[in-house]
Amino acid sequence: MLKTRVITAVILLAVLVPVTLFAPVAGFGAMMAFAVVFAAWEWARLLRIKGFGPVLYAAVVGAILVGTTAHFGLNMPGLYLAAAIFWVLIGPFALIRKPELAAGAWRVFLLLAGIVVMLGAWHAVVQARTIGVVFVLSLMAIVWVADIGAYFAGKAFGRHKLAPSVSPGKTWEGAIGALVLTLIFAAVMHSLRAAQPNFFTVDAALYGTARMLVWVACLVAFSVLGDLFESLLKRQAGVKDSSGLLPGHGGVLDRIDAMLPVLPLAMLLLT
Repeated sequence: MLKTRVITAVILLAVLVPVTLFAPVAGFGAMMAFAVVFAAWEWARLLRIKGFGPVLYAAVVGAILVGTTAHFGLNMPGLYLAAAIFWVLIGPFALIRKPELAAGAWRVFLLLAGIVVMLGAWHAVVQARTIGVVFVLSLMAIVWVADIGAYFAGKAFGRHKLAPSVSPGKTWEGAIGALVLTLIFAAVMHSLRAAQPNFFTVDAALYGTARMLVWVACLVAFSVLGDLFESLLKRQAGVKDSSGLLPGHGGVLDRIDAMLPVLPLAMLLLT
């Protein structure tokens, strides 16, 4: 299992790193579009859409992505706002009330909302790439660093379950570790004048350093929310992973679940 996981990670990095660092924005956007289309396919499967439905749903998401970009361009604050409303209102509601997917209206709503969620994340990450490679990497690093902090703090100190009925492995100590490490990372990146523009320096220029750290703390909280929301969908669907597309890692959604709320929320702050 570990060997498979490492091989998959090496292959992914061999594609992701050079495209992110050296490809033009269009190439980066195409790579992210592939990820979004596969994530949309998994989203539909988690909502128990049968037969050819998930493929059709993914195709619709891809077509809307191309159409909106061609017509409106990359900067779509209205789309970021719609995605933010979903994560601020619907995400917590789902985790508190846990409405069953068997309820047809809830499933239809999530199918429609999934289009907004996927497109909002894609437009946000590609617009971030237009600002610069360091900027988009610093934005995505919020999730990566939070994951690292949560893992090690949870392993070392984890005692109190964060959401035992949704994701038993997550603890409050892990969430605190994610917050602390990400705030340290934000402060370091803000002070590194060579690594600019990055998300933290741009945000601090708009709102001030103290408020920037508050925004980063909020984004860490929403990264946890995105992870828990996908865990809820998987638990209700009765599966461990969103798919088997990435051997040893699960599916695309398993890799980007925490990014889905963070990306549009972060870019909304800046627009």
